[in-house]
Amino acid sequence: MSLLAIESLNQSYGGSDILWDVTLDVPEGSRTCLMGRNGMGKTTLLKCIMGLLPATSGAVMFEGANLCALPAEARARLGIGYVPQGRDIFPQLTVEENLRVGLGIRKHGPRTIPARIFELFPVLKQMLRRRGGDLSGGQQQQLAIGRALALEPKLLILDEPTEGIQPNIVHEIGDIILRLNRDAGVTILFVEQKLPFARRVASEFYLLDKGHRVAGGSFSELTADVVREHLSV
Repeated sequence: MSLLAIESLNQSYGGSDILWDVTLDVPEGSRTCLMGRNGMGKTTLLKCIMGLLPATSGAVMFEGANLCALPAEARARLGIGYVPQGRDIFPQLTVEENLRVGLGIRKHGPRTIPARIFELFPVLKQMLRRRGGDLSGGQQQQLAIGRALALEPKLLILDEPTEGIQPNIVHEIGDIILRLNRDAGVTILFVEQKLPFARRVASEFYLLDKGHRVAGGSFSELTADVVREHLSV
């Protein structure tokens, strides 16, 4: 069953068409990777899902309801966590204050930071009083994911979670995604350029080329020919 369904989505910016009739399904419980070279519309698609960019036409269906008329904060309250490219943490706020920002969006539930965040990211508990801007890139990424998890989302969207991060933290983030999916039942949609990471983590994939969906399916169906045609630089 689809948790998220994108139906014939079009998006244009400044008179240029960015997304062309994109249709894809993110099955409940999946780890779906959105792939493609730079500038192909991946981040634009995620921003349309979150309501940060308006869709020209089409639908963004979440649990059977069209989200297109809803603002971003309303989509978050429905159970969609989002970690943007570049992380966008608040550098002047402490780790604890950054995590509490996520709590403010929650519709129901306690106003305390979920213990699961510190189980997944013990380093954040050790650094609660440290400012976000003083953390390493890998630690900031963990903080950004933790902030999204404060919502206790059903769907977690990650835009290039391994970008600019040291290899040992990249592996750790892969472990976290797999644990969230397996143990907490969180559905994952992520953009990723690193093919080995995607192969390790993803169960499904979709591939965008110049704003068009050109391939998709089980990750085992991502062939060398498709990689060569649409992903090789």
